[in-house]
Amino acid sequence: MGAYILAAYSILQVDPTAYLLYDNGLLSIFCVMVTILVALYLQDLYSDIHVKSSILLIQQLCLAGGSALLIQGMVSYVNRSLRMPLRMMLLGSALMLPAVFLWRLFFATFALHVVGRDRLLLVGSSPLLSDIARHVELHPEKGIEVAGYLDDVREVGSELTGGKVLGRLETLPEVVDAVNPSRIVVGMYERRNRVPVAALLDLRFAGHAIEEASTCYERVCGRVSVKELRPSQLIYSGEMGPRRKTLRYQTIWNAVIAVPGLIVSVPLMLLTALAVRFSSAGPVLYRQTRVGLNGKPFTLYKFRSMRADAEALTGAVWAAKDDPRVTAVGRVIRKIRFDELPQLFNVLKGDMSIVGPRPERPEFVKTLSMQIPYYRQRHCVRPGISGWAQINYKYGDTLEDTITKLEYDLYYIKNVSFSMDMYIIFHTIKAMLLTRGAQ
Repeated sequence: MGAYILAAYSILQVDPTAYLLYDNGLLSIFCVMVTILVALYLQDLYSDIHVKSSILLIQQLCLAGGSALLIQGMVSYVNRSLRMPLRMMLLGSALMLPAVFLWRLFFATFALHVVGRDRLLLVGSSPLLSDIARHVELHPEKGIEVAGYLDDVREVGSELTGGKVLGRLETLPEVVDAVNPSRIVVGMYERRNRVPVAALLDLRFAGHAIEEASTCYERVCGRVSVKELRPSQLIYSGEMGPRRKTLRYQTIWNAVIAVPGLIVSVPLMLLTALAVRFSSAGPVLYRQTRVGLNGKPFTLYKFRSMRADAEALTGAVWAAKDDPRVTAVGRVIRKIRFDELPQLFNVLKGDMSIVGPRPERPEFVKTLSMQIPYYRQRHCVRPGISGWAQINYKYGDTLEDTITKLEYDLYYIKNVSFSMDMYIIFHTIKAMLLTRGAQ
């Protein structure tokens, strides 16, 4: 904002203060800043603080500045008083771009050094510890690093994901004094390792943070691991499972969002219906049985994106990447998620929620429930148009992909709330605008 105010005082021939205060000058600057902030958000510059490439950063900032110029041009057709003078707009953008570029470089370089990283000492041989370290390596923006491992199974000095084996379990106090971790993560594989209880108690009462591997995995990865999840953890945990009051509130905000959503999307649905109708033979709407709340089947509505005879020979099969059964129009509406718009009617009927685990077909649910532990537990909430798994994980058609998405679904079920639903909705809108994650 300061760049555009400085531009106003630099080049305007009228009194800059009068323009800013009485001629909608500040409001015009506010509109420009909102456009730039949204453009930066859509390019993930607020979720990823690391600058991977200076050239890429310059391109992203130029795109944000260009978006502001485009929106200003559109605003002039609606209300000319909100249009910023062209010379002021150009000079302000010329000042803003290098300022933001330098700030991003500075912030990416020094922010984590000032705040400090969360250093994890991984104790034990649980596979979860390697999964945590692998996730930390892939996401340096989280500000977490692995200080090392303590393990009785592998040799001291062995290179593992993210760090080395620093010693055996009995050397825990000495290693903690040497590396000074901010958190000790304990993961004993199937309880076969001897847990250093006395040393852990001493360290805990000395002020060190100690965490189970499953809890750390959930906090760092945003998923509930099913690898070492035991039924007793689900039965006796006071946190696992949605709260009834939260689900009642969710029903209310589903209706509040779905009704205006339907009104706004009616023109889009009409255009989509016409495109589907005239592009290929077959019905416009595709009705399919899916499994909903408590395992009860319901009819899901979608705009048809495949040929009418897509499963005539194969029966029920998962959609694949670059699926040849998808029509030309279907490929477009899948990318921008318009094929999902009729599911707003499912929300109003109470079959679905705006946010929740994606509903699967009964044929797949039967098979997956036998192959994957705890798969049926995802049906304790209403399925959603979008979900935590959809914004965090790619489209997948393998058993491993399904397990990963189940872990995200269980995390959502455990932490379902209005704020989390709003977060997922905003990221879904971003994915729609940028055609991410759909096939």
